[in-house]
Amino acid sequence: MAASVPVIDDDPYSDANLADPYPLFERMRDAGPVVWLERYGVHAFTRDAECREILGDWATFISSAGVGPSNLHHEPSWRPRGILESDPPVHGPLRKAMTEVISPRGVRALRAQFEVFVAELVESVLERGSVDGVCDIAEVLPIRVFGDAVGIPREGRAENLLPHGAMNFSTFGPRDARYEEYFRKGEKTHEWVMNNCARENLVPGGLGSQIWELADAGEITADQAALLVRALLSAGLDSTVIAIGNVLRECLRYPEEWARVVERPDLAKFAIDETLRHESPFQSFFRTTSREVGIAGLTLPAETKVLLFIGSANRDRERWGDDADLFDVGRQAGGHLAFGMGIHQCVGQPISRLEMDVLFTELARRKVTFEQTGDPVPYLHNTLKGWSSLPMRVTAG
Repeated sequence: MAASVPVIDDDPYSDANLADPYPLFERMRDAGPVVWLERYGVHAFTRDAECREILGDWATFISSAGVGPSNLHHEPSWRPRGILESDPPVHGPLRKAMTEVISPRGVRALRAQFEVFVAELVESVLERGSVDGVCDIAEVLPIRVFGDAVGIPREGRAENLLPHGAMNFSTFGPRDARYEEYFRKGEKTHEWVMNNCARENLVPGGLGSQIWELADAGEITADQAALLVRALLSAGLDSTVIAIGNVLRECLRYPEEWARVVERPDLAKFAIDETLRHESPFQSFFRTTSREVGIAGLTLPAETKVLLFIGSANRDRERWGDDADLFDVGRQAGGHLAFGMGIHQCVGQPISRLEMDVLFTELARRKVTFEQTGDPVPYLHNTLKGWSSLPMRVTAG
């Protein structure tokens, strides 16, 4: 650590800071372009410019050493490494395979079947009136439509996919009691997930089956195909569940902004992007330097872990203006970093966006209004930021 780097003693992974990280993020941004987190012994970046620079330079700030605090060049990974923990040249064929399967044409073809289920879901929610926005909407939609799109069996999805994702993404943060708890809850799901990534358990024609066709064509190996189906499930499920819940929470907190979407359903896409910026599902992850590098006036040696707080960068006033802490569906928020950027930008985001667009466009078309009926319960996770419960009353206009 250079003597000029501000030291932060606070714990960004405490319950209080995970529930509301923004006051700490503001102090970290104000302290300088890079800070030293004393508790974790790591340099942290919280501003848009530096986070964007790091994410754009994949050759210097690599992912193959792991996107958590452990350096996978020197420590064993708890599972076979996939696309998230790869760099070129290994990364290229994996990325190409995923983009071939999640093509614009393929994603457009999913809209009709998504719309059918969303119409049924919204009607069911309106009939019930009082619901929990998380377990009755945010979790139900991706588990059903995305699971069907991938082609995995319906039985066991809810019981396995959500705890498995929470376990996976806990490795992006420190190995603390929270990490251990998510691993305890998710450790029995790994076998179910990998079994259902196998060719014989996937529905023909689904996204998972299409990945295996690329293995048949020799573009990827059989081992890589199974890992890509696993990555596909993570890319289109966990972050989408969190993001849907976050949009619903914004609708409760900012009813006047949701009213704008009801008046103009075409604003649903803008509301989604603004939520991804304002309440990023992914809050933080790590990169590792491949060489000595200078950034923000600091020289870092090779093999150094750095921590990026994307949730902070997406509220950086230097990038988003003095009203960065406000939720505004009229904002041009498409440049946010919630999905990352560069070669490691989330490959599943087109499907995630489609799920959310279909849902909130239908809710706006039905002129649905939301009323909070109980205290929201934050979802405390070292990497993901969302809600465990959103009690609400849903009515059609």
